[in-house]
Amino acid sequence: MSRAPNHHPPSASPDPGDPQVLRLGGRWTLRFATEIGEVLRAVPDGIACIDARAVDRLDSLGVLQLLRCADRRGLAFDRFRFRDEHQALITAIEDVHDDRPKGRRDTGFTAALERLGRAIVTNAREVLALVAFLGEVLVKLLRLLKEPRRLRITATVHHMEQVGLDAVPLVALLSFMVGAVIAFLGATVLADFGATVYVVQLVTIAFLREFGVLLAAILLAGRTASAFTAQIGMMVNREEVDAIRVLGLDPIDLLVIPRVLALLAMLPLLTFIAMIAGLLGGLAVGATMLDIPAAAYLTRMQDTMNIHHFVVGMAKAPVFALTIALIGCLEGLQVQGTAQSLGERTTSSVVQAISLVIVLDALAALWFMEINF
Repeated sequence: MSRAPNHHPPSASPDPGDPQVLRLGGRWTLRFATEIGEVLRAVPDGIACIDARAVDRLDSLGVLQLLRCADRRGLAFDRFRFRDEHQALITAIEDVHDDRPKGRRDTGFTAALERLGRAIVTNAREVLALVAFLGEVLVKLLRLLKEPRRLRITATVHHMEQVGLDAVPLVALLSFMVGAVIAFLGATVLADFGATVYVVQLVTIAFLREFGVLLAAILLAGRTASAFTAQIGMMVNREEVDAIRVLGLDPIDLLVIPRVLALLAMLPLLTFIAMIAGLLGGLAVGATMLDIPAAAYLTRMQDTMNIHHFVVGMAKAPVFALTIALIGCLEGLQVQGTAQSLGERTTSSVVQAISLVIVLDALAALWFMEINF
């Protein structure tokens, strides 16, 4: 019994009706790799379109050879015509073709508007997610009043030590130095008016109202928000958060609320320490560099101190603490399970926390100024 031929070598010939169209036929597969190379090398110049709809079989080698031929001749790959059943293979190989020139990024006005719009939408979603997360945490904090057994005392105390006690040396040192710098700068300007002694009022009011709470909040935004994000993000990567849910427990109760309560308790205390350290920094500069006796400095400081300045500074601390804790925990819960995502979320939590703290402080300063408090 005779066998039908089981192969048709590849072929390529110009279309009789249009010499710019090259028609392909036969089988363009690995078995005919040598023949495919010979056929493509013999293709005449001036070809503007290649019609491969008559090809019987096509594999990845045939597609790659055609791609290279198109690159050598400067022929766009969309000038090829393929059968429908070959289209999926063509698309898959074209997407991973290494030799294709990378598309240039559109830097026009329309593309800039598109990128701006996408950034606005992304930021809006982040704000909505933060507001929703705030609502969820507040609801579950109120639930603790009815079900106090849900409160994790040990975890809360641990985080209080981590975010509060361990941060005291850094907060005190930096606040002392900033107080000294403000005293130097104030003296430089006020000396021209013969009013160097008013440095006392400058440092006292600045640290009681603004710099004490702002320095403590910014330091914790960089130190604590990133730590919260990294800790919770690693738990997400190791699927520990999923395990908590499988066990019927609430990750908000276990992971978020202890951190929020710890920061709410410790940031006011750190703010008070920052205020004292900043005032001491101003006192050190005034007594040693500005020829203001320590007794006179302390007397003017006492006369300048007013309870409402202290209240303004301390009132901001719980708001900043809640903001930092929520951003740090939310970014940790949004980690996608990869090291790259963890790094991006950690960076994002620090940037968001510091930016939002500064914005809130500016708004609070304007509001207190408007009400003359």
